[in-house]
Amino acid sequence: MPKIVRAACVIGWPVEHSRSPLIHNYWIKQLGLNAEYRREAVRPEDFAAFVARLAERGYVGANVTIPHKEAALALSKPDARAQAVGAANTLWLDGETLRSTNTDVEGFLANLDVSVPGWDRGLSNAVVLGAGGAARAIVYGLIDRGIGTIRVANRTFERAEELRKMFGAPVKSAHWDEIAGLLAGTDLFVNATSLGMAGHPPLDIRMEDLPPSAVVADIVYVPLTTPLLAEAKERGLRTADGLGMLLHQAVRGFSLWFGKTPEVTAELRKLVEADLVRKS
Repeated sequence: MPKIVRAACVIGWPVEHSRSPLIHNYWIKQLGLNAEYRREAVRPEDFAAFVARLAERGYVGANVTIPHKEAALALSKPDARAQAVGAANTLWLDGETLRSTNTDVEGFLANLDVSVPGWDRGLSNAVVLGAGGAARAIVYGLIDRGIGTIRVANRTFERAEELRKMFGAPVKSAHWDEIAGLLAGTDLFVNATSLGMAGHPPLDIRMEDLPPSAVVADIVYVPLTTPLLAEAKERGLRTADGLGMLLHQAVRGFSLWFGKTPEVTAELRKLVEADLVRKS
């Protein structure tokens, strides 16, 4: 068996839940590359030392998941996107320089483009629930698409305020108990929290006041169809799920590490769906 010439990994604590190896190793096999993608469980106190020796460990780059995204930003040379979002989820070695970016931005936008073609035509306002790293990436992407007003609601209002200060005029902070009153005029409603995920509290939001033309997106992908998306579909609203975002955010990292741009196909989605169902 030939020696693996290029390798990448996902770094997290914990990391066993990550589907990134399934995705990237599928593409490696499809493209016939002499490469491998692995999991690396790294404690927060060991993260800096681990990434400082990526090359010695045989890696050309890595994905970074909870709880390391902000540390990854600080320990690397981030691009403008990662700096703006305030978190990095993708690292790669450029010679001896460790660079970083945030691919959650294009993962979210590409998933909407595929799931709801033309979703951003005439779309003027959005509501985003949450104020963590994923929410910041989503807000950045929406601003990039020219969405004029983005209301961010978070259970801790001060964190929503941080996003308003970070991104400026397009972002308006909102208290959690104001959400119901915002729905009537909302074109895009996004859950960027863990609410509704298996093992987490439910997201107790009713969809009655959303306009019939509204789009509903959820970054949660376990379960594949969250209660939020199920209700939105029952009302005939257009939806985008979290699995699509997971698949599309993986594309650019793969191209940075292995020099090939992979495709998100129906076959890959079915493969990951089957794995989610099997392990749920």
